[in-house]
Amino acid sequence: MATTLIKGGLVVSATGSVLADVLIDGETIAAVLAPGSTALGGDLAATADTVIDATGKYVIPGGIDAHTHMSLPFGGTSASDTPETGTRAAAWGGTTTIVDFAVQSAGGDVLEGLAKWHGMFDGECAIDYGFHQIIGGVDEQALAVMPRLIDEGITSFKLFMAYPGVFYATDDQILRAMQVAADTGLLTMMHAENGPVIDVLAAQLVEQGRTDPYFHGIARAWQMEEEATHRAIMLGNLTGAPLYVVHVSAKQAVAQLAAARDNGQNVFGETCPQYLYLSLEEHLGADSAEWGRFEGAKWVCSTPLRSRAEGHQDVLWQSLRTNDIQMVSTDHCPFCMKEQKELGLGDFRRIPNGIGSVEHRMDLMYQGVVQGEITLERWVELTSTTPARMFGLYGRKGVIQPGADGDVVVYDPKGHTSIGVGKTHHMNMDHSAWEGFEIDGHVDTVISRGRVIVDGGEYLGRKGDGRFVKRELSQYLV
Repeated sequence: MATTLIKGGLVVSATGSVLADVLIDGETIAAVLAPGSTALGGDLAATADTVIDATGKYVIPGGIDAHTHMSLPFGGTSASDTPETGTRAAAWGGTTTIVDFAVQSAGGDVLEGLAKWHGMFDGECAIDYGFHQIIGGVDEQALAVMPRLIDEGITSFKLFMAYPGVFYATDDQILRAMQVAADTGLLTMMHAENGPVIDVLAAQLVEQGRTDPYFHGIARAWQMEEEATHRAIMLGNLTGAPLYVVHVSAKQAVAQLAAARDNGQNVFGETCPQYLYLSLEEHLGADSAEWGRFEGAKWVCSTPLRSRAEGHQDVLWQSLRTNDIQMVSTDHCPFCMKEQKELGLGDFRRIPNGIGSVEHRMDLMYQGVVQGEITLERWVELTSTTPARMFGLYGRKGVIQPGADGDVVVYDPKGHTSIGVGKTHHMNMDHSAWEGFEIDGHVDTVISRGRVIVDGGEYLGRKGDGRFVKRELSQYLV
C-alpha cells in the first residue's frame, strides 16, 4: 500500500497542539511521531511514496459536516447540489465526511426512503458519507421499524416541529418517537420551531402586503424557536431520550439548552456559520437594482437569520466557548436564485429555505480563531472531533491517531481565501451567501482515506471516491 508522510506541521487536536509528523499507510493513519523521528526504523521522508511539507502549517483531522441536504426535495424544487457536486465542494473546503438526511415522508416507508438515499449517493460522492433518517410521518410502521435503523448504521433521526403538511410532527408523535429513542439509544434530532403559529403569522403578513424576504424572519420569530426548544426539552425530560437541537439561531433557545444541561439533562445544540456571521437586517433587508428587495432571498433559511441589534450572534459565539452549543454544521441546502428562489417572488412563503455553506464552514470557523472568538483547538473540536463523537464516528473520524482513517487537512494560517462565485466557490449555485467574505487562512491539502483529493489549488479526487460509513451510537449518551 502507498504511504504518505506529512512532515513538520503543527498537529492540532481538540485537546492540544504538537509539532509532529503524520504517517499514513494505505487508507489509515499508521503513526504520529516527533519530527524527523526514526522510531520506525529509518528516514521516513526517504521511503514514503508521497511527502507533504507542512512546515508552518496546521495539520488537522478532516472536517465532518453532520447536517447537509443534497438533492433534498423542498418547496416545489430540489436542493441544487447533488451528492456529486456537494461532496466535491465540501472536499475543496477541507470537509472529508458529511452526514446527510434520508427522507421518509408521511405515509411512506422508512426503509424505502433510506434505500432511495442510498441509491442517490452510491458511487456519486467525492468523500465519505453517512445518513440520519428524517421521520416525516410518525406512524405505527415508522415506530416499529426505527430500531432496525441501528443495524443499518443509522443511529439518529430527525423530527420537525415546523412545516405543517410537509414534515410536521405533533407533540404526541414526538413523545412516541422519543420513547423508542430512549429504549434503543437512537439520538433524536429536532427542528425546533412552532410551525402552526409561524404559518398563521406568515399568512397575516402576506395579507398585509408584507411579502418581501425580510418578513420570512419576522414570521419565524425567536419566541417560536425558544418555545419549541423548551417543549422538545420537556418531552426529552419526560421520556429520558437524549435530544440534539439543530440549527440553533436565537439566544433565547441557547438559554433553554444551557438551563437543561445545567440541570443534568442529556441535551445538545448545533449552530451554523450563518447564525454567527449574518443577520436579518443586514442581509434579508438588502436592496439591489437587479432583484429589488428580493435580493434578500439569498439568505432565506429556517431557522432564520436573527437581528444583530438583539445580540444573537454574540451569544452564539459565547455559547461555543462555554460549550452550551457543542457543534457547528451547515444545514447545507442550496438553491439558485434563478428558477428556484424566484418561486417566492411576491410571497416569501414560497421561497425555498436554504443556504449553501458546505464548502466554507472550515474557513469561516477558522476566521473565528483569527478574530479571537474561539481557540485553535476548539476550532477542531467544533468542526471535526465533536461531530465524530456525537454521531458514532469517533476513532475512525475526527482524530489524528494510529488506526484512524487517513482523513487529514493541511491548513495554511498565512494563506488567504476570498469567498465568492468564480473564486473559491465550487457549489452548484448561481450566487454565494458568502460573497465578499475574506478569510485569513487557506485549505492547502485535503486527504481522504489516504488519497490526496485537493492539493495546491487543484482537485485530484474522483466521483465515487467516497464510501458510506455505518455509524455507532452516540458517544455522548448517558
